Amino acid sequence: MRRDAAGFRLRGLAMTRIETFTDAAFAFSLTLLVISLDPPATMAALEGALRQIPAFLLSASLLMVFWAGHHSWSRRFGMDDATTIVLSCLLVFTVLVYIHPLRFMFSAMTAWIARLTDLPIGPPGDSLGIRSLRDVNRMFVLYGLGFVAMSASIALLNLHAWRHRGALGLDALERQATLSEVGSWCILIAVGLASALVAAVFPDALPVAGWAYALLAVIMPLYGGRARRRAATAALRSGTPAARDGAVFASTGDPD
Repeated sequence: MRRDAAGFRLRGLAMTRIETFTDAAFAFSLTLLVISLDPPATMAALEGALRQIPAFLLSASLLMVFWAGHHSWSRRFGMDDATTIVLSCLLVFTVLVYIHPLRFMFSAMTAWIARLTDLPIGPPGDSLGIRSLRDVNRMFVLYGLGFVAMSASIALLNLHAWRHRGALGLDALERQATLSEVGSWCILIAVGLASALVAAVFPDALPVAGWAYALLAVIMPLYGGRARRRAATAALRSGTPAARDGAVFASTGDPD
């Protein structure tokens, strides 16, 4: 059976209908992020559209993180039961709502950067209707709740696969990788909750809630390194092909 670069056997190479539906929802969400639905007809409109590019790229990149999480889960497990459908639909419904606070937050962030640096990015600050610190913190609450809901959907999908590890025939390496995946999404949930709680509890304070996400730049690499070491140990103990190829490989043959 073919394995991915982490040594995980790919049981879901044939796309299921729920995966197709989820991909379509993410594609539709990307269209809602587009800079402008109408081609700019004046130079001022063109310049205004170009100013939106950084916010679009940031929003789309974060959206693709969640899409990649669901794509990887689908390829690894290929599950298509009732729980999979419910959790995938939860992800779809959330992303279609989350797309609005996502775009708004990155628009506000680029407008703030433009005000500090005079860079020609982001919309005019007064066009966003942010009048006070309370407005900024409310934005972080809404953004954080969506971030948590989407992260929880993918964490629950991986936890669902873990509960069926026997039926799926997960080997030691795959079991360790599944637990590591659950852990990584739980870290995202914790950071999103922390940000939303800080913003909700201190609505009139300086908007420090957004800096909680900066912690991910430190936490995730450390967690990833720990997960890779555990995966290598699991591969060596189980004698999987990953152990022979340095614990990171892509195989097109059946190792069984």
